[in-house]
Amino acid sequence: MEATIFSGNDILQMETRIRAAFMNSLSGFKSASLIGSIDGKGNSNLAIFSSVIHLGSNPALIGFINRPDSTSRHTLENILETKCFTINHVNKEIYKKAHQTSARYAKEVSEFDATGLTPQFHTLLQAPYVKESHIKYGLEFAEKHELKINGTVLIIGRVLEVIIPDNCLLPHGAIDIEKAETITISGLDCYHTTDLLSRLTYAKPGILPEEII
Repeated sequence: MEATIFSGNDILQMETRIRAAFMNSLSGFKSASLIGSIDGKGNSNLAIFSSVIHLGSNPALIGFINRPDSTSRHTLENILETKCFTINHVNKEIYKKAHQTSARYAKEVSEFDATGLTPQFHTLLQAPYVKESHIKYGLEFAEKHELKINGTVLIIGRVLEVIIPDNCLLPHGAIDIEKAETITISGLDCYHTTDLLSRLTYAKPGILPEEII
């Protein structure tokens, strides 16, 4: 396959939207997640993110990158105010509604109402879950880190509870996200279903991995 080489300067010279699409697709397939939050007055917010990352299992920590808060960022504001949020996997039944949450709604407008998704509340935390999401989890705010290099913000949450379908926990402990119909995203607006290629044995020096059936 022939290749084209782009220098760092080539990327900087791209038109703004072209550069954003190019760089957002460069890291490959990413998680598509809806983050639910609420402010102190009870106004709910829902926004799609593709920057959710695993940070550790003991304690159970998940993080996500929020764009620079030089302009109003309702998710970030709500999390810092109420100290909790939910993360909800996007599935193939709701991806168009999930994508619509990226529109710039006014703070007083709930994306749940605007997109037709259903808020679901549990007693453990204030923030709303997405009822239509099959895999979802609630977190309490743990840390905020401002990245000086570009003004983005890393938010870290401590996992308080996880909700998954009854038949989606595998014997070795992993969650079967394909059975739950979780989808993935590339770039800014491309959504994909997935097919498992294989599961491999634990990697050890000098031993080639084998497929686990």
